[in-house]
Amino acid sequence: MSWQAPDRDEALSIAELREATGLTARTLRYYEELGLLPGVRRRAGGRRVYGRDEVQRLRFITRLKALGLSLAEIRELGAVYAIEGSTRAMLGRLDQLLGRHLDEIDGRLGELMALRDEIAKYRDHVASRIAEART
Repeated sequence: MSWQAPDRDEALSIAELREATGLTARTLRYYEELGLLPGVRRRAGGRRVYGRDEVQRLRFITRLKALGLSLAEIRELGAVYAIEGSTRAMLGRLDQLLGRHLDEIDGRLGELMALRDEIAKYRDHVASRIAEART
């Protein structure tokens, strides 16, 4: 489904935000509790209302999680942005975090390739033992 972000003044309920982001209400509340969704507005009855900024922030958080960043790292990015007051500082820190994750993935890929080679060699060994047993 193609979903359009609301106009700036449009308010979404938590159910509408769930539908727009694919996140559960529990996750949304948890992100708010962690400070990943600062300044969530509330209606008179205490119900949360969300707008374009929250939708964009949640999409950004979801993307960063898919790239391997932890919630603590994502929260740190928000803090860097709040302290420095610019996206330049946040983007610099994001670049560092992504570089570290890329290095970790490269290391794991190397380990997996070595394991793959070891399994292939051992499989060849097993195949030769099977062939010897048949003769």
